[in-house]
Amino acid sequence: MDNDTILIAGGGIGGLAAALGLARQGLPSVVLEKAPALGEIGAGIQIGPNAFHAFDYLGVGDEARAKAVYIDDLLLMDAMQDERVAAIPLGDAFRERFNNPYAVVHRADLHKVLLDACLANDKVELRTNSAVAGYTQGPAGVTVSLEQGEALTGRCLIGAEGLWSPIRQQLVGDGAPRVSGHTTYRSVIPTEQMPEELRWNAATLWAGPRCHIVHYPLKGGEVYNLVVTYHNDAPAPVAGKPVTKEEVHRGFGHVAERPRQIIEHGTDWKMWVLCDREPNDHWIDGRVVLLGDAAHPMLQYMAQGACMAMEDAVCLSYHLGQKSDLEAAFTAYQQDRFARTARVQTYSRLMGEYIYHPDGGKAAMRNATMRAMRPDDFYNRLEWLYGGNGLSNVTQ
Repeated sequence: MDNDTILIAGGGIGGLAAALGLARQGLPSVVLEKAPALGEIGAGIQIGPNAFHAFDYLGVGDEARAKAVYIDDLLLMDAMQDERVAAIPLGDAFRERFNNPYAVVHRADLHKVLLDACLANDKVELRTNSAVAGYTQGPAGVTVSLEQGEALTGRCLIGAEGLWSPIRQQLVGDGAPRVSGHTTYRSVIPTEQMPEELRWNAATLWAGPRCHIVHYPLKGGEVYNLVVTYHNDAPAPVAGKPVTKEEVHRGFGHVAERPRQIIEHGTDWKMWVLCDREPNDHWIDGRVVLLGDAAHPMLQYMAQGACMAMEDAVCLSYHLGQKSDLEAAFTAYQQDRFARTARVQTYSRLMGEYIYHPDGGKAAMRNATMRAMRPDDFYNRLEWLYGGNGLSNVTQ
């Protein structure tokens, strides 16, 4: 392998986006994925205008738009009272304000858009069954050791393997992530199984004390994504474990009948215990740098995990293409990204407490505040996130 090649550990959304960004700068990379095949698990994700800014930069904007479902509103419902609190309209005024849409998409469809673009680019090499166990480095490059016994050397290494990144553990050494005690259950059902009165073309949040329910259409409206979360003080991480409908219902006995019945329509429920970390500005070790959840894992409450990873990929690949000095490129990348990602990490926790799961006076305050807001009020509060500031240094 050419020592100018950039090594990327992790073939998820962040890793593939980084490879595409590097290719745009004329830089070759090899993506090392531990799984036997490149693909994504999970279900739907929400993608804000800032994600579309990144798609456009990476040259896959049209392909991403073709896979997306364009919802009309972000809708907040009070799960205790079964009543509408507020809606953020996502139509023409929203698109004009932020120069891109808000949409929902199946995670696997989004991953495939990036994967197909990588497969079509001769600057990107993709390798499966290639789990990175650790790295060593010197003046001439960085060498990764694979669990299969092979060693590869490149110019630098990007750790993009997500929440449980082995590269982060070698670089930061901060142990296991923080377990939030919130457990999420996911199901995808055919649209005909969704109650007709709830087949809204919206990303709908039913917010209740210590729990919430989210639903929205996917795959051109053929299916509905159901995501329900409650506080059960789960002590340890879990990912993708099948569970019974009875277990899912356990956290929702106190909410109104209509949102509670949404759970009844779900099938094949799987659970995840939500984890994150405190913001940490130690992303760099010589020729090694972190990206996405390996650098700044966050809770789901701002729907920004994949979006932040793509922004990282655009920013890092830009600086690597524009600066011949690795230290300067990595430093500029972290300076551009740290405060923004720390803000999203922090706000994600606060959103869980004050928007998704409050009780009593906090819930009353939320409802009164949000009922009084006009569309422009919501847009003004979202300007920092969706207005392009995350990539303005590299896409102008």
